Amino acid sequence: MVQSARSRTVLTLYTTADDIQCHRARLVLAAKGVSYDRVLVDPAKPPEDLIDLNPYGTTPTLVDRDLTLYDTAVVCEFLDERYPHPPLMPIDPLSRARLRLATVRIERDWLPEVDTIRAGGRPADAARKRLREHLLASLPLFKAAKFFLNPEMSLVDCLVAPVVWRLPWLGVELGREGKPIVDYGERLFHSQGYARSLTNEERAMRP
Repeated sequence: MVQSARSRTVLTLYTTADDIQCHRARLVLAAKGVSYDRVLVDPAKPPEDLIDLNPYGTTPTLVDRDLTLYDTAVVCEFLDERYPHPPLMPIDPLSRARLRLATVRIERDWLPEVDTIRAGGRPADAARKRLREHLLASLPLFKAAKFFLNPEMSLVDCLVAPVVWRLPWLGVELGREGKPIVDYGERLFHSQGYARSLTNEERAMRP
């Protein structure tokens, strides 16, 4: 018998195995060191309890006792406030706004290209080129600080890092000029928190 999310005593995350937005939420949880139940979902056949909790049946969906959250940005900001250490957003409003705007740009510019590449076919090659161009155009943001636009790891890194992780699997090569992006990824990928965020499917994306 499957235990319903609302009867669980710990945090529950409904997640697919290889989606960037789900990986983003898992990376926030890993950075916080929070224990939680991970429920892997087949997006083609979402479980009934997920549909009962989330009218859209989407992932990631986070359940914290009587609270259910299912927009990725809302999930991530809730976790940052619910578990304040280490903080994943700067204190000053200007820096927070810059990071939020960067997140919006990535969601609108990068992620649709990832989806097109994953769909395959003739459009995928053009999408690879556009994604590479978006990333290289963002080089100043990777160079501005140790992390993306910030001296400390932030919520936007929890979105950027899963994209960079997938680049070899997506067939996107950055070349020599993309070395700062590769170096950025390596700083994150070798942390214990990042390793905890991965599913088996995501580990297989990098041999």
